Amino acid sequence: MNAFSLSGASVILDGGLATELQAQGHDLSDALWSARLLADAPEEIVAAHAAFFRAGAEIATTASYQASFEGFAEHGIERADAAKLMRRSVELARLAGEVEPGRHRWVAASIGPYGAMLADGSEYRGRYGLTKRRLQDFHRPRLEVLAEVRPDVFALETVPDVDEAEALVDAIAGLDVPAWLSFTISGDRTRAGQPLAEAFAVAESSDAIIAVGVNCSAPDDVLPAIEIARAATEKPIVVYPNSGEGWDAQRREWTGRTRLSAEEARGWRAAGAQVIGGCCRVRPDDIAAVADALVDPAD
Repeated sequence: MNAFSLSGASVILDGGLATELQAQGHDLSDALWSARLLADAPEEIVAAHAAFFRAGAEIATTASYQASFEGFAEHGIERADAAKLMRRSVELARLAGEVEPGRHRWVAASIGPYGAMLADGSEYRGRYGLTKRRLQDFHRPRLEVLAEVRPDVFALETVPDVDEAEALVDAIAGLDVPAWLSFTISGDRTRAGQPLAEAFAVAESSDAIIAVGVNCSAPDDVLPAIEIARAATEKPIVVYPNSGEGWDAQRREWTGRTRLSAEEARGWRAAGAQVIGGCCRVRPDDIAAVADALVDPAD
């Protein structure tokens, strides 16, 4: 297997895995979110990954964002079985990558923040009241399990604050799997309110962090974030925002625009982003548009 590298051309990331699973008819309203289907419908996860690969994605992010020993235990799943499900998330993404033989696909093992396990929106606030050591103790066991099946890269994603970023950097030490560190932001700050330049600087202390960026944020915040990242670090930049829609709680429906634009994707690449994809509400058709926009005419 080729070692994961971000030297060279743009790389297309997938979109919202949970969004695609919901489009397939699955109710993901419980606290395990898409991780529940690792046990209940693994073939549907393969199908969702494959849809993004067919659309042009080169990296699949696994259904492990919400997966933790604590979260599985709340659903009566014992530790050994929980570890098996976590490993399965990588295996399913890898299986989906075999849909088109001859084309190498990458697997990014998704590591969501501590707040994702709480399933109460805390990942968009941060500041859980926990020490960095407690956060490290939460993340390290599942990182170790996922490292056993050798994903190409860890996606340390939707990180809301600097404290958790520092805990994650410590937690991946010695696992011999590269990682990108991606923050969820509002404007030029983390969701917890810290300057984004301070957040990106966390990556400088770790050789294991090979890229930094933003995800699960508004598309309009991406370009300024790229500029901040370029000033803060020389590491490659990864961006995968949401669709740009907003949730109307009273009407209980999504409003606003419904897809990322090719113009935006080209602008992000021109500004310095190397890995480009989507997060919540981003479908395979959206990724196909991004892939088409970023295709190298020489290819």
